[in-house]
Amino acid sequence: MGILSTLLRAVTWWNGQTLNTQLFTWRKGVKVGEDEAGNIFYQTRDNAKRWVIFNGEAEASCVSPDWHGWLHHTWDEPPNSTPLVHKAWEKPHLPNLTGTVMAYAPAGSIRKTTPQSRSDYEAWTPE
Repeated sequence: MGILSTLLRAVTWWNGQTLNTQLFTWRKGVKVGEDEAGNIFYQTRDNAKRWVIFNGEAEASCVSPDWHGWLHHTWDEPPNSTPLVHKAWEKPHLPNLTGTVMAYAPAGSIRKTTPQSRSDYEAWTPE
């Protein structure tokens, strides 16, 4: 680990785990599982606290609904030991793409690569 990555970890919380989180995880954490995004989930030995170490940037929408429910004590068993039953109509989990190139843009948006021509709007021009 380089000096820059150590400095970033010491002063920012969005670049992986902070030093305090790493120490707490080392002292009291028990690894419970890992999701398909590479996030690692922990709990204390007495199951009082649960937390996640993100793989990359700390973004809560990167946690799948299954693991989110376990983190918030909605169910006791983690999804890697007791998988949830999913309905046929459920879509796969996607992280929040706001602020990225893949973000949703409605029809007619100027962010679309090929914006639609509009017939219901006429730009004002001075006389």
